[in-house]
Amino acid sequence: MKKKKSFWLLIVLMVSTLIFAGCNSSTSGDNGDEGGEADEGSTGGTLVFGRGGDSTSLDPAITTEGEAFKVTKNIFETLVEFGEQDTELHPGLATDWETSEDGLTQTLKLREGVKFHDGTDFNAEAVVFNFERWMAGNKEQFYYYNSQFGDKVDSVTAVDDYTVEVKLNTAIAPFYKNLAMSPFGIASPTAIEEHGDKFLENPVGTGPFKFQEWKRNDRITIVKNEEYWDEGLPKLDSVIFRSIPENSARLNALASGEVDLIDGVNFSDVQQIEDNPDLQTFERPTMNVAYVGLTNTRGPLQEKLVRQALNHAVNKEEIIDAFYAGAADPAVNPMPPVISGYNDEIEDYPYDPEKAKELLKEAGYEDGFEMELWAMPVPRPYMPDGQKIAEALQADFAEIGVKAKIVSYEWGTYLEKANNGEADSFLLGWTGDNGDADNFLYVLLDEDAIGSNNYTYYKNSEVHDLLLEAQATTDQAKRDELYKQAQVIIKEDAPWIPLVHSRPILAGKSNIKNFLPHPTGSDLLSHVEVSQ
Repeated sequence: MKKKKSFWLLIVLMVSTLIFAGCNSSTSGDNGDEGGEADEGSTGGTLVFGRGGDSTSLDPAITTEGEAFKVTKNIFETLVEFGEQDTELHPGLATDWETSEDGLTQTLKLREGVKFHDGTDFNAEAVVFNFERWMAGNKEQFYYYNSQFGDKVDSVTAVDDYTVEVKLNTAIAPFYKNLAMSPFGIASPTAIEEHGDKFLENPVGTGPFKFQEWKRNDRITIVKNEEYWDEGLPKLDSVIFRSIPENSARLNALASGEVDLIDGVNFSDVQQIEDNPDLQTFERPTMNVAYVGLTNTRGPLQEKLVRQALNHAVNKEEIIDAFYAGAADPAVNPMPPVISGYNDEIEDYPYDPEKAKELLKEAGYEDGFEMELWAMPVPRPYMPDGQKIAEALQADFAEIGVKAKIVSYEWGTYLEKANNGEADSFLLGWTGDNGDADNFLYVLLDEDAIGSNNYTYYKNSEVHDLLLEAQATTDQAKRDELYKQAQVIIKEDAPWIPLVHSRPILAGKSNIKNFLPHPTGSDLLSHVEVSQ
């Protein structure tokens, strides 16, 4: 039920919103939107989201990292959307779609009456523009487009104002799951042409929130899209994404009221949060993997036996106990067991330092060797504390005579240099984008992904052939079998040390309602409310 408001109360609320929109605490005041009833006691106001690092870009098409998608998910919309907390497909900017019998023609019917934040029309021509932009870019510029679609798209045509036809050279089994991923948010053609290379700092989409301000390494502010097509949404007036790198500092900011919601919660802090009546926890459905990448083109790591030895050297259970408080499972394969096609018959490399030493001796490194181990500078859902986990790994490697020097960089630099193959070994991870095995195995470990998300530079022609066949096969049982075969080979080649599949925890004030963490890590905040 809506509350009655006098004219003067409305003025007070408007003024208070303006005063506090840039501050570090939530504002209060009635939503008062004409579309949709606000719950008793709910507010518009500002949600301050404390996170571990800044975004690298606000153009979703040219980034691969979750801190960017955390923001862009709320500015841009995709043609197809995932469910609230799963990867089932639902209408987005497209209301309907169909696939031809041969799998080579995809036809999408678009939502009418939608406008970009700059007031221009969303229509078929805008979709064609975005596809042509992605298709014209190189692998380094548009990582995701090239990893998910590559040269498999022949043409994209506007059949009429609200119908788009995509012609493929080769069938892509997860075509629509790919389209639902955050990197394929549809951007305003006018804004892209106006801002050029600066579009990453001036994002314009159709989403529930509009971009307002970005203070690097401090905050990004997005504000309510008053013309949003989905009547009554968003509930909030604005969202501020605050960068607070240290986990305990972020929790302190939550406890003091400086922020309203945080991610990257230390697993050891969960009980403390749950014991506080003013706070609550949220569990993100797990769809991730943390790993040590072993760059296959560098020094001793070129040798398979060396990579296998390093796998035997890591005590995953101790890492889980020490840094995840048990809220993680040892990773065996490069994708989590919840993904269709996971090979549960593969056994992990057991923790066995003596076996590791034997393999090093066989490889010609009986006295060990020296290498760099790169530690992530920001917490991620799969990696709560990169520095401390690197130190634990450093101790494990020292037991077999491998001296690992810990190195780190600012997050954007870390990703760029690792992508260029400059790391010997490095900590990283992946939160699945669409719930499909292709998004783990092909995107992270196929030779086509070298230069995008295959930071280890791993190449195996047999794996490549299996993954391409799986992409083009619509029979899910056959796809699963192909992915299982690929995992057997990958396990033997050991380009990674898979570490854990975590069960990430977020925390927030007790008055936050309707926040549903998504397994992809890209959280839509349009339904979130802050009650009084």
